[in-house]
Amino acid sequence: MIFYHPFICNKTLLMLQVQLQLQLSLPNFTMFLIKAWRVAAFGVYGYLNFTKSAFLEHSKNFKVEDMRARMDGKNCIVTGANSGIGLSTAEGLASRGASVYMVCRSKERGEAALSKIQSATGNQNVYLEICDLSSVNEIKTLAAKFSSKGIPVHVLVNNAGIMEDKRTLTPDGFEMNFAVNVLGTYTITQSMLPLLEKAAPDSRVITVASGGMYSSPLTSDLQYSEENFDGTMQYARNKRVQVALTEKWAEMYKDKRIGFYAMHPGWAETPGVAKSMPGFADRLSGKLRSSEEGADTVIWLALQPKERLVSGGFYFDRAEAPKHLPFTATAGSHSIIDSIMDALKSLSGIAS
Repeated sequence: MIFYHPFICNKTLLMLQVQLQLQLSLPNFTMFLIKAWRVAAFGVYGYLNFTKSAFLEHSKNFKVEDMRARMDGKNCIVTGANSGIGLSTAEGLASRGASVYMVCRSKERGEAALSKIQSATGNQNVYLEICDLSSVNEIKTLAAKFSSKGIPVHVLVNNAGIMEDKRTLTPDGFEMNFAVNVLGTYTITQSMLPLLEKAAPDSRVITVASGGMYSSPLTSDLQYSEENFDGTMQYARNKRVQVALTEKWAEMYKDKRIGFYAMHPGWAETPGVAKSMPGFADRLSGKLRSSEEGADTVIWLALQPKERLVSGGFYFDRAEAPKHLPFTATAGSHSIIDSIMDALKSLSGIAS
């Protein structure tokens, strides 16, 4: 016969309840720790590598001859080219003789940037194309215009990007950050493939991502359906998608002899950063890179012989960089890129 003491019985039940609660909350606690580590690891890694002083240190290993190549006769498209890294990229390519097509949303700011580049470089083969990259239809119209001229595209620079703190929808009903950073990047790249193929084997797509992607895994929640919208996290997610898309494009189109590269410009002092992250810009005042320093690796990627580059790679300060930081549990998330590609095909109406 077994006897149950009321105190022992209640104490045992209480212990079992506590153990059960711990077991149920353990996954959430583990996820909390992982998320906290991602942010901390990104912050430390970024402060050590992404600042102006880090660029100056890394530049000691740069080769001057890498940037001496000319681009006469080559056609380059740069999105978001009216300010910041896009403007510096467009000017850098134009100064080397390329025909540069600046894709901008604002006609007024685009014309001012166009005049600045032509004046600074003496290159009159710089053109302005007006397109709102949050609109799939406008991107398709732009691509059709290029296609009708049959212009081979040697370099497509996907630079345009935004970070809206509050949830905003485009007229088509897409979350704004996603519409520009992901769907816009996907749509213009897919639309330009035939023209990129015309310029092969020298053609390449360079996508300006962000180190912010280190703080986020790939997720199928592309338009951030969570109740408490976080614009900074959505931006990080968008940039992770861009890096994973670059990998996928390199795999899918290797037979077309088009190179696909993503890059990170470091923490640069640009109008976009000042507008979207004023607190960050203030805290790191004097430590941020110039737009020219941020654009350096974009131009470097445009100039290098393709045999020196790894298609699908992620580049930073003229060298291939890791896509994942240690113990952040982001690497395995890239396995869902196929389903994300399917979603983007459906939303854009453009098949691969």
